[in-house]
Amino acid sequence: MELTRRGAIALGAGVAATLALPIRALAAVDESIAEFTGGAEIGEGGVTLTSPEIAENGNTVPISVDAPGAVSVLILASGNPTPAVCTFNFGPAAASQYASTRIRLAGTQDVIAIAKMADGSFVRTQNTVKVTIGGCGG
Repeated sequence: MELTRRGAIALGAGVAATLALPIRALAAVDESIAEFTGGAEIGEGGVTLTSPEIAENGNTVPISVDAPGAVSVLILASGNPTPAVCTFNFGPAAASQYASTRIRLAGTQDVIAIAKMADGSFVRTQNTVKVTIGGCGG
């Protein structure tokens, strides 16, 4: 097979587009965080994210978040095409600021939880979840 000038340009464009995909995904995560926090500084601690280290099936990954004193919690999956997974809002009648759900992960990636506290501050935590293919542990 002979590589023509047009073929080389197409190949180069394909490589450039492939390399730009992770950058766009990170930009989407940053945009979601900025939209949720309004650009405020984010601290550490005060929120606990529970997720499995290894998920045999990326279609149903159980997670839970516990953020005492939180008004709202944003869950992000950094490797998903749409990183913002869900937002939990807690009203004044909430007995506790705890929620659990199952999320879909496109592959091995970080799951991020950002909590807006009652005093207006923001805190974050994250866990890496390794999604195996076919449950074989690889």
